[in-house]
Amino acid sequence: MGSSLGSSIITSLNSGLTNTHAYLASLYPKDGVTMKNITAARNDQTNYLTLNQSFASYLQNNFSTFDKDGDGKISSEEMNKFAQTLSTSGISKNELSQLASSGAYSASSISKILENFDEIDKNHDGRVTNAEIAAYTSNCSKQEKIDEYNYRKATSDMSVFYGSESNSDVSEYSILSYRYKNFNK
Repeated sequence: MGSSLGSSIITSLNSGLTNTHAYLASLYPKDGVTMKNITAARNDQTNYLTLNQSFASYLQNNFSTFDKDGDGKISSEEMNKFAQTLSTSGISKNELSQLASSGAYSASSISKILENFDEIDKNHDGRVTNAEIAAYTSNCSKQEKIDEYNYRKATSDMSVFYGSESNSDVSEYSILSYRYKNFNK
């Protein structure tokens, strides 16, 4: 996972949710985005190509989280407030797990973040931000380069001692960096 991909997950999720909400709101301008209307839109085959089922499913499954005033619909203000919170405060492990299970984003990318969630969450607030994901991804890349350099240096020194310079395999890394090795792939 490259740093732009890793750090863009929250932005992509935010965009997907707000776009799905806007589309649903355009389908039902009179009633708004109600639980009934989300269900109807998800079941209507004419929306097959335009409605993102993953994000609609997330909105449906977490309806009460979005409907803060309890009026039975997700208003634009409620959606904007959620989007702002997601952008500034990040996403919780539970929210990320739910979005992953709805198929809203690449399962492998999200699972890498979930597996390393506690390490990524540097301020330990239970949420990860784009900045924290980008920093972690960058640190993984940096550690991998350090390991590669140290391995090459060690094998080069060994080659001089044993008289062979042909070994250039970098599949071995330090025991401390096992957790970083595959994060950026």
